Amino acid sequence: MKGKYWAYRDRKTRKRNFRNLWIVRINAACRQFGTTYSRFIEGLAYAKIAVDRKALADLAVTDEATFKALLDKAVAALDQKKAA
Repeated sequence: MKGKYWAYRDRKTRKRNFRNLWIVRINAACRQFGTTYSRFIEGLAYAKIAVDRKALADLAVTDEATFKALLDKAVAALDQKKAA
């Protein structure tokens, strides 16, 4: 009986833990280039770039050039938002 309870609960917890891990990885990569996670996500939303956090975290770890390109587009969109 208890095994079913813990398995159900921990399936939810695993999703939460992975989302936190992805956010930490994205934030670390963003800070490396001089911005924060929240500003980066806001810029992506304003630029209408839809990439999930799992993919962003993977790009931050494996393909720094692509992540930097996305970061530049997000920062440019935020600058355009400020100017408007």
